[in-house]
Amino acid sequence: MTMLPGKEFPKFTAAAVQASPVFLDAEKTADKAVNLISEAAGNGARLVVFPEVFIPGYPYWSWITDPVTGSAWFEKLVRASVFADGPEVGKVRAAAKANNCYVVMGINERSSVSLGALYNTLLFIGPNGEIVGKHRKLVPTWAEKLTWTGGDGSSLKVYDTEIGPLGGLACGENTNTLARFSLLAQGELVHTASYISLPVAPPDYDMAEAIKLRGMSHSFEGKVFTVIATSTVSDEIITAMEAIRPDAREMLERKSSAYSGIIGPDGRPVGDGLVDDEGIVYAEIDLARCIQPKQMHDITGHYNRFDVFNLQVNQQAQSPVSLTGAAPAISLPEREQVDGSLESETK
Repeated sequence: MTMLPGKEFPKFTAAAVQASPVFLDAEKTADKAVNLISEAAGNGARLVVFPEVFIPGYPYWSWITDPVTGSAWFEKLVRASVFADGPEVGKVRAAAKANNCYVVMGINERSSVSLGALYNTLLFIGPNGEIVGKHRKLVPTWAEKLTWTGGDGSSLKVYDTEIGPLGGLACGENTNTLARFSLLAQGELVHTASYISLPVAPPDYDMAEAIKLRGMSHSFEGKVFTVIATSTVSDEIITAMEAIRPDAREMLERKSSAYSGIIGPDGRPVGDGLVDDEGIVYAEIDLARCIQPKQMHDITGHYNRFDVFNLQVNQQAQSPVSLTGAAPAISLPEREQVDGSLESETK
């Protein structure tokens, strides 16, 4: 990770969006996102972070019913999901450009080569409206394996931006020590952590506190800022799930299931966070605050032993086939790549 001369320590306002999608409606959810981006930027935000798979929603059915019953809902999700270079994402990109801000957006990403493959993807969008890059969740968590396929190491990247070295992980990945370390070791100073509200967790599990704890842990260990954005469960979602299971409302209305906020490099929240309710959390990020904490514990620098520990990350993009022969090699469509270079398809 390279630092731009004179721009090592940006100071800016970050916004964490806590909201629900328009369930399984990608176009209307994108419209809602556009309004939220405009609101956040209007309040001075240069970085606006959205929840996991915000477009077009989370597969709650996988947690409350059997796989056979849930299969019909999987098809609904596939039909409602989007391509990274599709028109719904195009609206979000236009909003980022119109408001001169960075946006991190969670989507259910369709594969261009498989009707049955969906990715849990975070898109990093620049203030010029271009896609800086994207991260595909490496391992779907627990019941999520019924919905998403895993990404690969090619999307474990940190991006040089005007607001500092920017990276991110989705939900349970923020518990994956090696995934987090791989971003820190690439120079990450601004970490985005996108989650969903999960009221169906075990009875003794406080989801909101668990989300907050993970953000505090990453910030304290890496001496970085973490922006946490979590979705909420709307009445629309609950009503839809009641068609599957009559007691879905009781399961999905459980409190303390969503937390959004900004955590500083000392592991403490910067300002007040938000639990359960829809809204936008704002806080100032001053990357100069990362310096002094790293003097004590710099786990990607002096406070480690790389002669003892050696983490290897395979950043080779994985493909289902490699076609060669007399003719020039045929590569996958560009939208299947994960390096953020989508120019040829978007012209």
